[in-house]
Amino acid sequence: MKKFYLLLLPVLLVVLSFTVFGAGSLKVGMVTDSGTIDDKSFNQGTWEGVVKAGKVLKLDTKYLKPGGTTEADYLKEIGNLVDAGYNMVVCPGFKFETAIFQAQDKYKDAKFVLIDGAPHGDDGKVVIKPNTVSIFFAEHESGFAAGVATALQLKTGDVGFIGGMEIPPVQKYNWGFQQGVAYANAKLGTKVAIKPENVIYQGTFNDVAAGQQLAAQMYDRGVKAIFCAAGGVGIGGINEAKSRVKAGKAVWVIGVDVDQYSDGIYDGTKSVILTSAMKKIDTAAFDMVKAAKSNKFPGGQTLIFNAKNDGVGIPAKNPNLSADVQNKVLAVFKQLKAGSIKVSDQKGNLIK
Repeated sequence: MKKFYLLLLPVLLVVLSFTVFGAGSLKVGMVTDSGTIDDKSFNQGTWEGVVKAGKVLKLDTKYLKPGGTTEADYLKEIGNLVDAGYNMVVCPGFKFETAIFQAQDKYKDAKFVLIDGAPHGDDGKVVIKPNTVSIFFAEHESGFAAGVATALQLKTGDVGFIGGMEIPPVQKYNWGFQQGVAYANAKLGTKVAIKPENVIYQGTFNDVAAGQQLAAQMYDRGVKAIFCAAGGVGIGGINEAKSRVKAGKAVWVIGVDVDQYSDGIYDGTKSVILTSAMKKIDTAAFDMVKAAKSNKFPGGQTLIFNAKNDGVGIPAKNPNLSADVQNKVLAVFKQLKAGSIKVSDQKGNLIK
């Protein structure tokens, strides 16, 4: 009998090892882009989702910031995470597309989540392997809701748009916002205009000074509110709005990606952020980690977070929107969610 137990012991240890360190050994890492995890935007939203998943599901989490912004820089940090045992890596933004394309083959036992991008090689051909999920958002629907809210709150006057790089997510914010304003004008009695000279793509996501200058020029032309979908460039717009409000001017900014209300605070609790066109980046990251933990990781798929699945929208509460406006926007959003209002993700198309 003693010999039997001695023979059985190694088997038990193997089984125990698999039980403790196998299916339950998920460790989640994140590689940031050029920004930081407190950038009030993509990095922060992604990291908050990862951290929440770590706390709720009791998982180890870690992030690494690359030394540069090249494919090699990103691959290096992805490799560092995988080598350290982080077998799920979440990456925010299109800049990771070619890096994830390579990583999904190089690290076949790891899982990858690419938010707002699709893995592809130099030829541009998208390939999503079974260990990778690609996530996109319906920015046009989020922009639409923000456009309706802005028009309803202002009622009359001019509004503008400052974008960063002229890429699809930013363009869709712009087109959706314009459709939202047009909808409010046609259906809800507002008279708000967006003139061509007040729609500008700055070309980067980090030139704060340029954002402030562009916002100043728009405000000088009489624009009441600017939708800034431009990262650091948008922060410049917020800074300009703050300085003007402190000087007694009534101007606003519409935030992007996350609720930027806190970024716009200028006087204790008052903020220049009228509302924000949000995409639930944190929710997307959390959901993917939860799916992996439950062995339901949707590898090989492209997922769309939209109004229907509550993946986009505006903040549920904002002191700068009246209760009446919030109720009207909620009613419109319910129609958007149900599909009775359809917003185009293409330039020049009006809602149906």
